[in-house]
Amino acid sequence: MMGLMASEETRTTPSPAPPAPAVDEAPRTDTRAWAQRLLVVGIVLAAFNLRPAITSLGALLEEVRDGLGMSGSLAGLLTSVPPLCFAVFGVTAPRLARRFGPGAVVCAGMAAITAGLLIRPYAGSTPGFLAASALALMGIAVSNVLMPVIVKRWFPDRVGSMTGLYSMALALGTSTAAAITVPVTDALGGGWQPGLAVWAVLAAVAVLAWLPQVRRREAAPDARATARAEAPAGMRVTRSRTAWALAVFFGLQATAAYITMGWMAQIFRDAGVAASTAGLLLAVTMVMGVPLAFVIPRVAARLPHQGPIVLALGVCGLAGYAGLYLAPAGGAWAWAVLLGVANCAFPLALTMVGMRARTGAGVAQLSAFAQSTGYLISIPGPLLVGVLYQHSGGWGLPLALMAALMVPQTVVGVLAGRDRTVEDEAAAR
Repeated sequence: MMGLMASEETRTTPSPAPPAPAVDEAPRTDTRAWAQRLLVVGIVLAAFNLRPAITSLGALLEEVRDGLGMSGSLAGLLTSVPPLCFAVFGVTAPRLARRFGPGAVVCAGMAAITAGLLIRPYAGSTPGFLAASALALMGIAVSNVLMPVIVKRWFPDRVGSMTGLYSMALALGTSTAAAITVPVTDALGGGWQPGLAVWAVLAAVAVLAWLPQVRRREAAPDARATARAEAPAGMRVTRSRTAWALAVFFGLQATAAYITMGWMAQIFRDAGVAASTAGLLLAVTMVMGVPLAFVIPRVAARLPHQGPIVLALGVCGLAGYAGLYLAPAGGAWAWAVLLGVANCAFPLALTMVGMRARTGAGVAQLSAFAQSTGYLISIPGPLLVGVLYQHSGGWGLPLALMAALMVPQTVVGVLAGRDRTVEDEAAAR
Protein backbone atom coordinates (compact mmCIF):
# COMPACT_ATOMS: atom_id res chain seq x y z
CA MET A 1 0.00 0.00 0.00
CA MET A 2 2.80 2.41 0.82
CA GLY A 3 4.48 1.59 -2.51
CA LEU A 4 1.27 2.27 -4.45
CA MET A 5 0.84 5.58 -2.65
CA ALA A 6 4.42 6.57 -3.42
CA SER A 7 4.15 5.75 -7.14
CA GLU A 8 0.84 7.61 -7.38
CA GLU A 9 2.42 10.66 -5.78
CA THR A 10 5.32 10.47 -8.28
CA ARG A 11 2.91 10.58 -11.23
CA THR A 12 1.10 13.68 -9.92
CA THR A 13 4.12 15.83 -8.94
CA PRO A 14 7.02 17.05 -11.06
CA SER A 15 9.71 16.09 -8.60
CA PRO A 16 10.40 12.70 -6.95
CA ALA A 17 8.50 12.08 -3.77
CA PRO A 18 10.51 12.51 -0.58
CA PRO A 19 11.09 9.37 1.47
CA ALA A 20 8.44 10.44 3.99
CA PRO A 21 6.75 7.03 4.28
CA ALA A 22 9.94 5.40 5.52
CA VAL A 23 10.38 8.13 8.11
CA ASP A 24 6.72 7.84 9.07
CA GLU A 25 6.95 4.07 9.42
CA ALA A 26 9.63 4.18 12.13
CA PRO A 27 7.47 5.91 14.75
CA ARG A 28 4.60 3.55 13.92
CA THR A 29 6.86 0.54 14.37
CA ASP A 30 8.26 1.94 17.60
CA THR A 31 4.75 2.71 18.88
CA ARG A 32 3.58 -0.80 18.06
CA ALA A 33 6.64 -2.31 19.75
CA TRP A 34 6.05 -0.29 22.90
CA ALA A 35 2.36 -1.22 22.83
CA GLN A 36 3.27 -4.90 22.68
CA ARG A 37 5.78 -4.54 25.51
CA LEU A 38 3.11 -2.87 27.62
CA LEU A 39 0.72 -5.68 26.72
CA VAL A 40 3.28 -8.26 27.89
CA VAL A 41 3.53 -6.46 31.23
CA GLY A 42 -0.25 -6.43 31.47
CA ILE A 43 -0.47 -10.16 30.72
CA VAL A 44 2.09 -10.97 33.43
CA LEU A 45 0.35 -8.78 36.03
CA ALA A 46 -3.08 -10.17 35.16
CA ALA A 47 -1.85 -13.76 35.37
CA PHE A 48 -0.22 -13.11 38.74
CA ASN A 49 -3.60 -11.92 40.09
CA LEU A 50 -5.68 -14.90 38.91
CA ARG A 51 -5.19 -17.11 42.01
CA PRO A 52 -4.29 -15.08 45.16
CA ALA A 53 -8.01 -14.55 45.84
CA ILE A 54 -8.25 -18.33 46.30
CA THR A 55 -4.96 -19.33 47.89
CA SER A 56 -4.84 -16.40 50.31
CA LEU A 57 -8.24 -17.45 51.64
CA GLY A 58 -7.06 -21.03 52.02
CA ALA A 59 -4.17 -19.86 54.19
CA LEU A 60 -6.54 -17.99 56.54
CA LEU A 61 -9.66 -20.15 56.26
CA GLU A 62 -9.71 -21.10 59.95
CA GLU A 63 -9.49 -17.45 61.02
CA VAL A 64 -12.19 -16.46 58.53
CA ARG A 65 -14.49 -19.20 59.83
CA ASP A 66 -14.01 -18.06 63.41
CA GLY A 67 -14.42 -14.39 62.53
CA LEU A 68 -17.66 -14.87 60.57
CA GLY A 69 -19.06 -17.75 62.60
CA MET A 70 -19.07 -19.89 59.47
CA SER A 71 -20.04 -23.56 59.84
CA GLY A 72 -17.70 -26.34 58.73
CA SER A 73 -20.06 -27.45 55.96
CA LEU A 74 -20.35 -23.92 54.62
CA ALA A 75 -16.57 -23.54 54.72
CA GLY A 76 -16.29 -26.79 52.77
CA LEU A 77 -18.76 -25.45 50.21
CA LEU A 78 -16.65 -22.29 49.94
CA THR A 79 -13.79 -24.36 48.48
CA SER A 80 -16.07 -25.38 45.59
CA VAL A 81 -17.17 -21.83 44.78
CA PRO A 82 -14.12 -20.95 42.58
CA PRO A 83 -14.63 -23.65 39.92
CA LEU A 84 -18.38 -23.00 39.95
CA CYS A 85 -17.84 -19.28 39.31
CA PHE A 86 -15.24 -20.04 36.65
CA ALA A 87 -17.75 -22.26 34.85
CA VAL A 88 -20.74 -19.90 35.15
CA PHE A 89 -19.03 -16.59 34.36
CA GLY A 90 -16.41 -17.90 31.93
CA VAL A 91 -18.98 -18.58 29.20
CA THR A 92 -19.84 -14.86 29.05
CA ALA A 93 -16.28 -13.81 28.15
CA PRO A 94 -16.41 -14.28 24.33
CA ARG A 95 -19.65 -12.29 24.03
CA LEU A 96 -18.28 -9.49 26.20
CA ALA A 97 -15.04 -9.46 24.21
CA ARG A 98 -16.91 -9.13 20.91
CA ARG A 99 -18.87 -6.16 22.25
CA PHE A 100 -16.23 -4.27 24.23
CA GLY A 101 -12.91 -5.74 23.10
CA PRO A 102 -10.83 -8.32 25.00
CA GLY A 103 -8.53 -5.70 26.53
CA ALA A 104 -11.42 -3.77 28.02
CA VAL A 105 -12.98 -6.93 29.44
CA VAL A 106 -9.72 -8.02 31.07
CA CYS A 107 -9.31 -4.51 32.51
CA ALA A 108 -12.83 -4.74 33.94
CA GLY A 109 -11.96 -8.20 35.27
CA MET A 110 -8.95 -6.82 37.12
CA ALA A 111 -11.16 -4.06 38.54
CA ALA A 112 -13.68 -6.67 39.73
CA ILE A 113 -10.87 -8.62 41.42
CA THR A 114 -9.66 -5.43 43.12
CA ALA A 115 -13.13 -4.53 44.38
CA GLY A 116 -13.95 -8.05 45.52
CA LEU A 117 -10.69 -8.48 47.43
CA LEU A 118 -11.08 -5.09 49.08
CA ILE A 119 -14.73 -5.53 50.08
CA ARG A 120 -14.96 -9.13 51.25
CA PRO A 121 -12.85 -8.92 54.45
CA TYR A 122 -14.99 -6.06 55.72
CA ALA A 123 -18.40 -7.30 54.51
CA GLY A 124 -19.26 -8.25 58.10
CA SER A 125 -21.33 -11.33 57.30
CA THR A 126 -21.05 -14.66 55.55
CA PRO A 127 -23.45 -13.69 52.68
CA GLY A 128 -21.52 -10.48 52.11
CA PHE A 129 -18.22 -12.35 52.17
CA LEU A 130 -19.52 -14.85 49.60
CA ALA A 131 -20.94 -12.11 47.37
CA ALA A 132 -17.65 -10.16 47.35
CA SER A 133 -15.73 -13.39 46.70
CA ALA A 134 -18.04 -14.09 43.75
CA LEU A 135 -17.29 -10.60 42.37
CA ALA A 136 -13.55 -11.29 42.47
CA LEU A 137 -14.02 -14.76 40.99
CA MET A 138 -16.13 -13.31 38.17
CA GLY A 139 -13.20 -11.10 37.21
CA ILE A 140 -10.88 -14.08 37.35
CA ALA A 141 -13.24 -16.19 35.22
CA VAL A 142 -13.45 -13.79 32.25
CA SER A 143 -9.71 -13.11 32.39
CA ASN A 144 -8.99 -16.85 32.49
CA VAL A 145 -10.88 -17.32 29.24
CA LEU A 146 -9.54 -14.28 27.39
CA MET A 147 -5.83 -14.68 28.13
CA PRO A 148 -5.33 -17.42 25.47
CA VAL A 149 -7.35 -15.26 23.05
CA ILE A 150 -5.12 -12.23 23.57
CA VAL A 151 -1.98 -14.35 23.22
CA LYS A 152 -3.26 -15.91 19.98
CA ARG A 153 -4.29 -12.59 18.43
CA TRP A 154 -1.33 -10.42 19.40
CA PHE A 155 1.46 -13.00 19.50
CA PRO A 156 0.42 -15.60 16.88
CA ASP A 157 4.03 -16.63 16.24
CA ARG A 158 4.88 -16.90 19.96
CA VAL A 159 1.94 -18.83 21.39
CA GLY A 160 4.20 -21.24 23.27
CA SER A 161 6.55 -18.70 24.84
CA MET A 162 3.79 -16.23 25.74
CA THR A 163 1.58 -18.96 27.20
CA GLY A 164 4.61 -20.13 29.17
CA LEU A 165 5.23 -16.63 30.50
CA TYR A 166 1.56 -16.24 31.44
CA SER A 167 1.43 -19.69 33.07
CA MET A 168 4.63 -19.05 35.00
CA ALA A 169 3.26 -15.76 36.35
CA LEU A 170 0.02 -17.52 37.32
CA ALA A 171 1.92 -20.27 39.16
CA LEU A 172 4.09 -17.67 40.87
CA GLY A 173 1.04 -15.75 42.05
CA THR A 174 -0.54 -18.96 43.32
CA SER A 175 2.47 -20.07 45.33
CA THR A 176 3.36 -16.56 46.56
CA ALA A 177 -0.10 -15.97 48.02
CA ALA A 178 -0.07 -19.38 49.71
CA ALA A 179 3.40 -18.84 51.16
CA ILE A 180 3.32 -15.26 52.43
CA THR A 181 -0.31 -14.52 53.34
CA VAL A 182 0.16 -15.67 56.94
CA PRO A 183 3.48 -13.82 57.47
CA VAL A 184 2.02 -10.67 55.89
CA THR A 185 -1.04 -10.98 58.13
CA ASP A 186 1.22 -11.21 61.20
CA ALA A 187 3.20 -8.19 60.03
CA LEU A 188 -0.02 -6.19 59.67
CA GLY A 189 -1.06 -6.90 63.22
CA GLY A 190 -2.48 -10.39 63.06
CA GLY A 191 -5.98 -9.57 61.83
CA TRP A 192 -7.25 -11.67 58.94
CA GLN A 193 -9.08 -8.74 57.32
CA PRO A 194 -5.97 -6.75 56.28
CA GLY A 195 -4.21 -10.03 55.48
CA LEU A 196 -6.81 -10.72 52.80
CA ALA A 197 -7.39 -7.13 51.68
CA VAL A 198 -3.70 -6.47 50.95
CA TRP A 199 -3.91 -8.56 47.77
CA ALA A 200 -6.20 -5.92 46.27
CA VAL A 201 -3.14 -3.68 45.86
CA LEU A 202 -1.56 -5.93 43.24
CA ALA A 203 -4.86 -6.27 41.41
CA ALA A 204 -5.15 -2.45 41.31
CA VAL A 205 -1.69 -2.28 39.71
CA ALA A 206 -2.90 -4.72 37.05
CA VAL A 207 -5.88 -2.42 36.34
CA LEU A 208 -3.48 0.44 35.60
CA ALA A 209 -1.49 -1.77 33.22
CA TRP A 210 -4.64 -2.69 31.27
CA LEU A 211 -6.14 0.81 30.98
CA PRO A 212 -4.23 1.54 27.71
CA GLN A 213 -5.82 -1.59 26.20
CA VAL A 214 -9.39 -0.42 26.80
CA ARG A 215 -9.57 1.46 23.49
CA ARG A 216 -7.71 -1.24 21.60
CA ARG A 217 -10.60 -2.97 19.83
CA GLU A 218 -8.75 -4.33 16.80
CA ALA A 219 -8.41 -8.11 16.68
CA ALA A 220 -4.75 -8.27 15.68
CA PRO A 221 -1.80 -5.99 14.93
CA ASP A 222 -2.04 -6.23 11.15
CA ALA A 223 -4.68 -6.51 8.46
CA ARG A 224 -3.88 -10.10 7.49
CA ALA A 225 -4.22 -11.26 11.08
CA THR A 226 -7.50 -9.34 11.35
CA ALA A 227 -8.80 -11.17 8.31
CA ARG A 228 -7.93 -14.47 9.95
CA ALA A 229 -9.61 -13.52 13.21
CA GLU A 230 -13.14 -14.50 12.20
CA ALA A 231 -14.27 -18.06 12.73
CA PRO A 232 -16.33 -19.80 10.01
CA ALA A 233 -19.92 -18.60 9.96
CA GLY A 234 -22.18 -20.69 12.15
CA MET A 235 -19.33 -22.63 13.74
CA ARG A 236 -20.40 -24.50 16.87
CA VAL A 237 -17.43 -25.63 18.90
CA THR A 238 -19.51 -28.37 20.55
CA ARG A 239 -19.43 -30.26 17.24
CA SER A 240 -15.67 -30.76 17.58
CA ARG A 241 -14.37 -33.96 19.16
CA THR A 242 -11.09 -32.21 19.91
CA ALA A 243 -12.96 -29.49 21.82
CA TRP A 244 -14.69 -32.13 23.96
CA ALA A 245 -11.43 -33.97 24.56
CA LEU A 246 -9.73 -30.74 25.59
CA ALA A 247 -12.65 -29.81 27.89
CA VAL A 248 -12.52 -33.18 29.67
CA PHE A 249 -8.72 -32.99 29.90
CA PHE A 250 -9.00 -29.50 31.37
CA GLY A 251 -11.60 -30.67 33.87
CA LEU A 252 -9.68 -33.73 35.04
CA GLN A 253 -6.41 -31.83 35.46
CA ALA A 254 -8.29 -29.14 37.42
CA THR A 255 -9.79 -31.90 39.59
CA ALA A 256 -6.32 -33.23 40.36
CA ALA A 257 -5.02 -29.73 41.10
CA TYR A 258 -7.84 -28.84 43.50
CA ILE A 259 -7.52 -32.20 45.27
CA THR A 260 -3.79 -31.65 45.64
CA MET A 261 -4.16 -28.10 46.97
CA GLY A 262 -6.94 -29.09 49.33
CA TRP A 263 -5.82 -32.44 50.70
CA MET A 264 -2.15 -33.22 50.09
CA ALA A 265 -0.89 -31.53 53.26
CA GLN A 266 -3.43 -33.51 55.27
CA ILE A 267 -2.25 -36.76 53.70
CA PHE A 268 1.29 -36.05 54.87
CA ARG A 269 0.13 -34.99 58.34
CA ASP A 270 -1.88 -38.18 58.75
CA ALA A 271 1.27 -40.11 57.83
CA GLY A 272 3.15 -38.54 60.74
CA VAL A 273 4.79 -35.62 58.95
CA ALA A 274 4.96 -32.42 61.02
CA ALA A 275 2.46 -29.73 60.10
CA SER A 276 5.18 -27.23 59.13
CA THR A 277 6.90 -29.81 56.94
CA ALA A 278 3.60 -30.77 55.33
CA GLY A 279 3.09 -27.12 54.41
CA LEU A 280 6.55 -26.99 52.87
CA LEU A 281 5.82 -30.12 50.86
CA LEU A 282 2.68 -28.54 49.46
CA ALA A 283 4.66 -25.40 48.65
CA VAL A 284 7.22 -27.53 46.77
CA THR A 285 4.42 -29.07 44.71
CA MET A 286 3.06 -25.65 43.83
CA VAL A 287 6.45 -24.05 43.15
CA MET A 288 7.31 -26.78 40.63
CA GLY A 289 4.79 -25.10 38.37
CA VAL A 290 6.80 -21.89 38.14
CA PRO A 291 9.73 -23.03 35.95
CA LEU A 292 7.87 -25.89 34.25
CA ALA A 293 4.95 -23.65 33.33
CA PHE A 294 7.40 -21.64 31.24
CA VAL A 295 9.21 -24.61 29.69
CA ILE A 296 6.33 -26.98 28.86
CA PRO A 297 4.32 -24.59 26.62
CA ARG A 298 7.46 -23.69 24.64
CA VAL A 299 8.20 -27.36 24.03
CA ALA A 300 4.57 -28.19 23.30
CA ALA A 301 4.27 -25.42 20.70
CA ARG A 302 7.14 -26.98 18.71
CA LEU A 303 5.56 -30.42 18.58
CA PRO A 304 2.85 -31.36 16.07
CA HIS A 305 1.35 -33.72 18.67
CA GLN A 306 1.40 -32.99 22.40
CA GLY A 307 0.56 -36.59 23.37
CA PRO A 308 4.09 -37.48 24.56
CA ILE A 309 4.02 -34.61 27.08
CA VAL A 310 0.58 -35.72 28.30
CA LEU A 311 1.90 -39.26 28.80
CA ALA A 312 4.95 -38.05 30.71
CA LEU A 313 2.82 -35.94 33.06
CA GLY A 314 0.42 -38.87 33.57
CA VAL A 315 3.23 -41.22 34.51
CA CYS A 316 4.53 -38.70 37.06
CA GLY A 317 1.04 -38.39 38.55
CA LEU A 318 0.54 -42.16 38.84
CA ALA A 319 3.99 -42.57 40.41
CA GLY A 320 3.26 -39.79 42.90
CA TYR A 321 -0.06 -41.32 43.98
CA ALA A 322 1.51 -44.77 44.28
CA GLY A 323 4.23 -43.31 46.47
CA LEU A 324 1.69 -41.58 48.71
CA TYR A 325 -0.06 -44.92 49.18
CA LEU A 326 3.04 -47.09 49.76
CA ALA A 327 5.39 -44.75 51.68
CA PRO A 328 3.82 -41.32 52.23
CA ALA A 329 6.35 -40.18 54.83
CA GLY A 330 9.44 -42.06 53.65
CA GLY A 331 9.50 -40.57 50.16
CA ALA A 332 7.50 -37.43 50.84
CA TRP A 333 9.79 -35.02 48.99
CA ALA A 334 9.90 -37.25 45.90
CA TRP A 335 6.10 -37.54 45.80
CA ALA A 336 5.72 -33.78 46.20
CA VAL A 337 8.01 -33.19 43.22
CA LEU A 338 6.28 -35.81 41.05
CA LEU A 339 2.82 -34.41 41.77
CA GLY A 340 4.12 -30.90 41.12
CA VAL A 341 5.24 -32.04 37.67
CA ALA A 342 1.89 -33.77 37.05
CA ASN A 343 0.01 -30.58 37.93
CA CYS A 344 1.73 -28.83 35.03
CA ALA A 345 -1.02 -30.24 32.83
CA PHE A 346 -2.67 -26.83 33.33
CA PRO A 347 -0.21 -24.77 31.24
CA LEU A 348 -0.20 -27.57 28.68
CA ALA A 349 -3.99 -27.35 28.43
CA LEU A 350 -3.79 -23.57 27.93
CA THR A 351 -1.20 -24.05 25.19
CA MET A 352 -3.39 -26.57 23.40
CA VAL A 353 -6.31 -24.12 23.52
CA GLY A 354 -4.22 -21.72 21.44
CA MET A 355 -3.01 -24.45 19.08
CA ARG A 356 -6.27 -26.30 18.46
CA ALA A 357 -8.00 -23.27 16.92
CA ARG A 358 -6.90 -21.48 13.77
CA THR A 359 -8.68 -18.14 14.29
CA GLY A 360 -8.97 -15.66 17.11
CA ALA A 361 -12.73 -16.18 17.32
CA GLY A 362 -12.15 -19.94 17.36
CA VAL A 363 -9.75 -19.60 20.28
CA ALA A 364 -12.32 -17.52 22.15
CA GLN A 365 -15.03 -20.16 21.67
CA LEU A 366 -12.72 -23.04 22.49
CA SER A 367 -11.27 -21.34 25.57
CA ALA A 368 -14.72 -20.52 26.97
CA PHE A 369 -16.06 -24.01 26.25
CA ALA A 370 -13.05 -25.95 27.52
CA GLN A 371 -12.62 -23.93 30.70
CA SER A 372 -16.30 -23.62 31.61
CA THR A 373 -17.04 -27.29 30.95
CA GLY A 374 -13.78 -28.31 32.58
CA TYR A 375 -14.39 -26.38 35.78
CA LEU A 376 -17.88 -27.88 36.02
CA ILE A 377 -16.30 -31.33 35.78
CA SER A 378 -13.82 -30.46 38.54
CA ILE A 379 -16.39 -29.42 41.17
CA PRO A 380 -17.25 -32.87 42.64
CA GLY A 381 -13.66 -34.16 42.90
CA PRO A 382 -12.44 -32.50 46.12
CA LEU A 383 -15.80 -33.09 47.81
CA LEU A 384 -15.80 -36.78 46.85
CA VAL A 385 -12.27 -37.22 48.20
CA GLY A 386 -13.41 -35.73 51.51
CA VAL A 387 -16.40 -38.07 51.67
CA LEU A 388 -14.27 -41.15 50.93
CA TYR A 389 -11.69 -40.08 53.50
CA GLN A 390 -14.33 -39.52 56.18
CA HIS A 391 -16.19 -42.80 55.61
CA SER A 392 -13.19 -45.07 54.99
CA GLY A 393 -11.04 -43.62 57.76
CA GLY A 394 -7.91 -43.56 55.63
CA TRP A 395 -6.39 -42.48 52.36
CA GLY A 396 -6.47 -45.77 50.45
CA LEU A 397 -9.75 -45.16 48.61
CA PRO A 398 -9.15 -41.44 47.94
CA LEU A 399 -5.72 -42.18 46.48
CA ALA A 400 -7.20 -44.97 44.37
CA LEU A 401 -9.73 -42.47 43.02
CA MET A 402 -6.99 -39.94 42.22
CA ALA A 403 -4.94 -42.56 40.38
CA ALA A 404 -7.99 -43.83 38.52
CA LEU A 405 -8.85 -40.33 37.29
CA MET A 406 -5.32 -39.93 35.95
CA VAL A 407 -5.96 -42.67 33.36
CA PRO A 408 -8.84 -40.98 31.48
CA GLN A 409 -7.03 -37.64 31.87
CA THR A 410 -4.09 -39.08 29.95
CA VAL A 411 -6.30 -40.67 27.29
CA VAL A 412 -8.31 -37.52 26.51
CA GLY A 413 -5.13 -35.43 26.72
CA VAL A 414 -3.56 -37.53 23.96
CA LEU A 415 -6.71 -37.07 21.86
CA ALA A 416 -6.72 -33.32 22.48
CA GLY A 417 -3.06 -33.11 21.50
CA ARG A 418 -3.57 -34.30 17.93
CA ASP A 419 -2.66 -31.85 15.16
CA ARG A 420 -6.10 -30.54 14.12
CA THR A 421 -8.28 -27.50 14.61
CA VAL A 422 -11.80 -27.11 15.94
CA GLU A 423 -12.79 -24.98 12.93
CA ASP A 424 -12.10 -27.87 10.55
CA GLU A 425 -13.88 -30.41 12.74
CA ALA A 426 -16.91 -28.20 13.36
CA ALA A 427 -17.19 -27.37 9.66
CA ALA A 428 -16.86 -31.03 8.63
CA ARG A 429 -19.99 -32.09 10.54
